[in-house]
Amino acid sequence: MIPTTCSVALPIPTARPYAYAIPPSLADRVAPGARVVVPVRTRELVGIVLEVEAAPVDDLRPVLLVPDPAPLVPGSLLELAQWVSRYYAAPLGLTLRAMLPAALWGASRLVAEVRDSHLAPGGVSREVVEALQRAGGRATTGTLRRRLKRPVWDVLQRLARVGAVTLETEPPDLGPGPQTERILTLTRLLPTLLERDRAFGRALRQRAAYEAVDAMGGESTVRHLTDRLGFSAAVVRGLVQRKVARIEERERVRDPFAGVAGVAPAVPTAAQRVAIEAIRKLGPGQALTLFGVTGSGKTLVYLEALRPVVEEGKGVIVLVPEIALTPQTVARVRGVLGDSVAVLHSGLSDGERIDAWRTLAAGGRRVAVGARSAVFAPVRHLAAVIVDEEHDASYKQGELPRYHARDVALRRARIEGARVVLGSATPSLETWAARQRIPVVTLPTRVTAQPLPGVTLVDMRTERRVREAGAVPWSRTLDDAVREALDVGDQVLLLLNRRGFAHFLQCYGCGFVWQCPSCSISLTVHRIPARLRCHYCGHDAPLPEACPECGATAQRSRGVGTQLLERWLAERLATARLARMDADTTSGKWSHQRILDAVARREVDVLLGTQMIAKGLDFPGVTLVGVINADIGLNLPDFRAAERTFQLIAQVAGRAGRGPRGGRVLVQTHTPQHYALQAAASHDFEAFATREFAARRVPPYPPHVGLVNILVSGLDERRVGDAAVEVTEWLQGLVSARAGDAVEVVGPAPAPLARIKQRWRWHALLRAEDRTLLGRVARYAARRAPHTGRGPIRVVFDRDPVSLL
Repeated sequence: MIPTTCSVALPIPTARPYAYAIPPSLADRVAPGARVVVPVRTRELVGIVLEVEAAPVDDLRPVLLVPDPAPLVPGSLLELAQWVSRYYAAPLGLTLRAMLPAALWGASRLVAEVRDSHLAPGGVSREVVEALQRAGGRATTGTLRRRLKRPVWDVLQRLARVGAVTLETEPPDLGPGPQTERILTLTRLLPTLLERDRAFGRALRQRAAYEAVDAMGGESTVRHLTDRLGFSAAVVRGLVQRKVARIEERERVRDPFAGVAGVAPAVPTAAQRVAIEAIRKLGPGQALTLFGVTGSGKTLVYLEALRPVVEEGKGVIVLVPEIALTPQTVARVRGVLGDSVAVLHSGLSDGERIDAWRTLAAGGRRVAVGARSAVFAPVRHLAAVIVDEEHDASYKQGELPRYHARDVALRRARIEGARVVLGSATPSLETWAARQRIPVVTLPTRVTAQPLPGVTLVDMRTERRVREAGAVPWSRTLDDAVREALDVGDQVLLLLNRRGFAHFLQCYGCGFVWQCPSCSISLTVHRIPARLRCHYCGHDAPLPEACPECGATAQRSRGVGTQLLERWLAERLATARLARMDADTTSGKWSHQRILDAVARREVDVLLGTQMIAKGLDFPGVTLVGVINADIGLNLPDFRAAERTFQLIAQVAGRAGRGPRGGRVLVQTHTPQHYALQAAASHDFEAFATREFAARRVPPYPPHVGLVNILVSGLDERRVGDAAVEVTEWLQGLVSARAGDAVEVVGPAPAPLARIKQRWRWHALLRAEDRTLLGRVARYAARRAPHTGRGPIRVVFDRDPVSLL
């Protein structure tokens, strides 16, 4: 039976899909997973078809356009989207929007243009064509509808089928179309010199061009011939005119990593071979955790375990944290899995992302490498998903739907019968707590057989400081160690997890501190360029000449950022070559890689930066790692503060001693007795996990319980506080009626960061051991709690939050 109606998920915050009529002209293309353009009130939006059925059309508005020749979202991804929507209490349309490249969405206008008016039949079709001609041959469907005072979409589809008009969207917000390039192919074989003399005579440049193409295998891009080899366009046209070649347009995949060659893999060690075999033995839907110390070769294990899978024509997804996604990573993947690799991450252009998506969907490439959103890559015949550095907080989405890519990967594997490998040297406590269900395979030593570097906790309460360092916490111990390493030609890594010049600016006279006007946080001092900046909303202001409170002209910078550290090092280590790696120096495309390449070429003596230098870097020349201030994140008002500090210190410590000269780590701290730092210093994850598990029992926090953070925000401080109380009281009533004591409501209270981007913030918590019940309560509340609709107050339900700030 021919379907007549469909339900469509739209990228708007609504819980239910919209229903539309299917015009007969589109019945063969409207299918589950198809992208469609549909009318919504006075505009037209892109949506995804969920279901089709033969049902009464009644007064349903029709689907306007099906832009793609085949459904864009396969059935397995539709099922995954529905799970994400349910689990994270997010509208299905917004969930689907997060799954597809952003350029494939958006409001659009359908535009018709006359192609051949003689092909139009009579009646209404003729009226539409004449209206188009009166409009200059081109008009939007909205314009035609108003002028003719009747629907025109179905008529235009019939006219397009017979070639009388063409239909397109304007602006082209359905995403960039395929990019093409002109290819010249030889069509006539001239194997002997005599035949070439006869064919070209005195046209020596044409003959040279012919021979160049022949040497390249018989075809070449026209651009290569003209731009690289210097042949003119006239010479190229001459080959076609002599009928020895032809030129055709072919689709070209935009791949910014196309020039990245694969790196030959190393030979696996005995421990690595055991881990490889364990991964290969996993059954459909099963998972394991690869717990390996830094430098143990986890990446090689992933790739070698999956080599047979790719050779069989099956698909693989490799997830890495955003900042670790570099050409170096892609080169290692290509070195083992070949050229069938597509890359998905936020640094790509719209065209590059869409080409990667479409190539994977068509089966042209079988391996997707990317950050968080690559978990939704349309890989065909998916056999495995790798989540490298699974503990990393960047796998958690900060906007609706607030999914965690690790957990989505596990669910997708169950849906598609794939295997999952979670890799880390410092697993998240949630993953460690699940080791009865997700077994652990260990790599206890480095592949080079080098020992892990020794870690010394430098007690800044008693340690002698270098007087000239001023505000920079720079101990004599660290100063001597840096000089010793540089004197023998080694490289040094210095971690300070705070960018900028200083944490804040304070008036020397009255104590006034410059605050962000939109957030409840002080502005950070930057010297290059000289500005005050907010790292939460992006507010930017010039450095003041005088205090607005007392008029004093003297101000003092408080705290230390990477810019101030860099200036101090430039003065202290005058001959050392420095590089800084933080969000300010890596905002451009490939800027990460330019810095890392310089370090690899030994053009940098000291690399300093924020947490981005702590992950995935492998430089044998680094023999010393210094942590300038380990206390920055340790005492934040967040239950994960100790875990994040342990992970950061353990990870950055792992950058040292990967070469034959070994290495050491110096961690400066005012709390050397803290168990997180003690465990990191002894490279003892299990000791830390045991202590942290106990710390989270009272009061209960994950992994002992499930957690939902309810964030209430708005522009008016008093109204936000009142709304938070109202929402919490409503939740208490809901829980009392439906869950009893099984779900606990905590709060409300002002959020630790009480104001961000002009919005005041309060929060409350839902927590329960029964995660299924917790999910049901969260889903119900997300749709029905006060202020969850449109209005000045915004209520957000964040399930499994990675931070409560």
